[in-house]
Amino acid sequence: MNRASWSCFLLKRKSLEELKQIHAQGVIQGFLHFQPASCKILNAYASFGRIAEAEMVINQIQDPDVVSLTSLMSLYLQINDPNKAFSVFLDIVSAGYRADSFAMVGAISACGRKENLGHGKTVHGMIYRLELVDDVFVNNALIDMYSRNGRLRTAQTVFNSMGVKNVVSWTSMVHGHIKCRNLESAYHVFTEMPVRNAISWTTMITGYIQCEDPIRALQLFQRMRLAGEMPTVVTLVGVLSGCADIGALDLGQSIHGYICKTNTDSDLTVLNSVIDMYSKSGSVETAEKVFKSMAERDVYTWTTVISCFASHGNGSRALQLFSEMLAAGIKPNEITFLAVLSACSHTGLIEEGRRWFDRMRGFHDLEPKLEHYGCMVDLLGRAGHLDEALRLIEAMRVDPDGVIWRSLMSACLVQGNMELAVEAGKKIIELEPDDDGVYVLLWNMFASGKRWKEAQKVRRLMIKRRVKKKPGYSWIEVNGIAHQFLVEDKTHHLYKEIYSVLEGLSKQLLPDFI
Repeated sequence: MNRASWSCFLLKRKSLEELKQIHAQGVIQGFLHFQPASCKILNAYASFGRIAEAEMVINQIQDPDVVSLTSLMSLYLQINDPNKAFSVFLDIVSAGYRADSFAMVGAISACGRKENLGHGKTVHGMIYRLELVDDVFVNNALIDMYSRNGRLRTAQTVFNSMGVKNVVSWTSMVHGHIKCRNLESAYHVFTEMPVRNAISWTTMITGYIQCEDPIRALQLFQRMRLAGEMPTVVTLVGVLSGCADIGALDLGQSIHGYICKTNTDSDLTVLNSVIDMYSKSGSVETAEKVFKSMAERDVYTWTTVISCFASHGNGSRALQLFSEMLAAGIKPNEITFLAVLSACSHTGLIEEGRRWFDRMRGFHDLEPKLEHYGCMVDLLGRAGHLDEALRLIEAMRVDPDGVIWRSLMSACLVQGNMELAVEAGKKIIELEPDDDGVYVLLWNMFASGKRWKEAQKVRRLMIKRRVKKKPGYSWIEVNGIAHQFLVEDKTHHLYKEIYSVLEGLSKQLLPDFI
């Protein structure tokens, strides 16, 4: 096999075993000294995610050039190891090579991901020396790097200085504003974009999801579909998450239908999101139906369906699925145990909860987090084991947060242990002084016990800290569009029509109350 045919055959390889055979032939026949061929085999290993083999290729090249080393940098970035990627860049510089735009993009991306502004500025200086300041790809990477490091003004300066901007440049600025949690500015940049692609839409949609504004995310998704833009897997996962957050079942079902029509239902991440959406929208049977139809399941699939039954009070079914998961050889993670402990808590399965909490650390070598302790405190508290719950809090290997104390306080109120409830309430105020709910609860407790001095003390503390009771709000879905309402809300664009209907309903219902 000559060099050309070996290289051509490499491009057609279909399995990892086949690739290893080709690699062996390359070593035997000395083809790895041929840099383009070595880069192809390196990238081939990268496509399989085989880090050790890719590093072996580099070590077998006598004098790796910039192209080979840049390929290795890209591999490290692909597996999210920016420190190793930057280390390779330092090797390029120390070897005296002139870094090209691809190497510089890799170095900047590494600085952005590891959030090292100092290294990023150094690389930016090298870009000027190498006269790469007009390269659009380099500038796009700079925008992303400065945004990840919280330097949005510098990112904007780079953006404004660009003579040529592409859709990636604009999308990078949108992402930068989202990274700094400035959604209004992000949306302004998004509306100014001369051209948008699926990634641009997805960036803005997922930005709303991440910043807990699912209503606007779903509205923007509707606009994306009307604009004729094809959603990506990331888009679908994002909007399904938005539907799950507010229980928009109708829209979620339509997205599921779209997924089936476009054959995206073969993607495991998407199907996991579908199960989660149906679960949080209250459609447990459909969630289980999707789960049973899946040919492949990973730990997240099992965890999602276990959480589904746990959150809907069917702890027995959740634990049954957990047993099936273990029997299938799937190793549970911390989130899985959180779902299992939650199932025990919601169903009052005390012994099972104690057993799995102990086995989590002892048998599965997983250290409990705050959330796991919270589930156990809730489980013990609901069962009336307040002293055991308090001992568990005091023995925690991490500092308890407001959620832990709130669980204990709620249990104390149910069990009528006012003194321990007051102590838990004081702990919550220390940790979360702006939480309006705990002040109200403490005031009501003192007032119900006619402990007026203490009640007034809570009231004065609330006024002193300017804590105000936050208004509650609700969502309703109409024709696939989710609407948000506050009490006596007049900000909705159809509020006049809404109040007119409410007034009509009140007149019809009034005779029933006379």
